[in-house]
Amino acid sequence: MKKLMIYMCFLIGLMLSISITTNAQTTKKKGISKQGKGAIIGGAGGAVAGGLITHSAGGALVGGALGAGGGYIIGNEARRREEKRQRAARIAWRRAHPHHHYATTKTTN
Repeated sequence: MKKLMIYMCFLIGLMLSISITTNAQTTKKKGISKQGKGAIIGGAGGAVAGGLITHSAGGALVGGALGAGGGYIIGNEARRREEKRQRAARIAWRRAHPHHHYATTKTTN
């Protein structure tokens, strides 16, 4: 059990260091989705909590599965909230600037 806890702590530290370094990069990459991030973080947290509560690997597996599912749902809601905010900002800008539309080319004969 002690080895399991050491490995889980190492895994969490590794995931955090990877997420910090990917945010520090200057190139713009697509990256992992909010649902994916939520599932990874939730799965790791659930596995640690399940292992601590039940003191068995089975509990860690169940906790990881439940945590990953919950993290995915939370990440999905965060993505939807972000899209809704961006859509509202776009609509507000269009209302504030009604004459800024795409220029169309006119042909003269």
